[in-house]
Amino acid sequence: MELLNSKVNHKDYQCDHTAWGAALVDKIGSSHFKLLYDIYHMQIMEGDIIATIQKYKDYIAHYHTGGVPGRNEINANQELNYPAIMKAIIETGYKGYVAQEFVPTYEDKLAALKEGVMICDI
Repeated sequence: MELLNSKVNHKDYQCDHTAWGAALVDKIGSSHFKLLYDIYHMQIMEGDIIATIQKYKDYIAHYHTGGVPGRNEINANQELNYPAIMKAIIETGYKGYVAQEFVPTYEDKLAALKEGVMICDI
């Protein structure tokens, strides 16, 4: 289940807080049902990204990136410190992939993607 924000992009979306999503995971009780933690969306809804990832690590199966504000590149022109976030994700024992899900503003879209991958390669 993907955690999305209901403030900006997805009005009335129900799974818009990590605690709510984790409670749903518990209620369903299946090892095949976990959360997709979208960092962009959860920064808008909750902030406190690193502490939340650490607290709910056992509920998260995948991550998405995106710069805040604007959902653009994840470089130094936005408010999140992605190298620190990636380090925190690794420290939880996560072994999966992190998907780059931002809307590039660079003319060279592949350069934007390459930059995002390099930022997340900890």
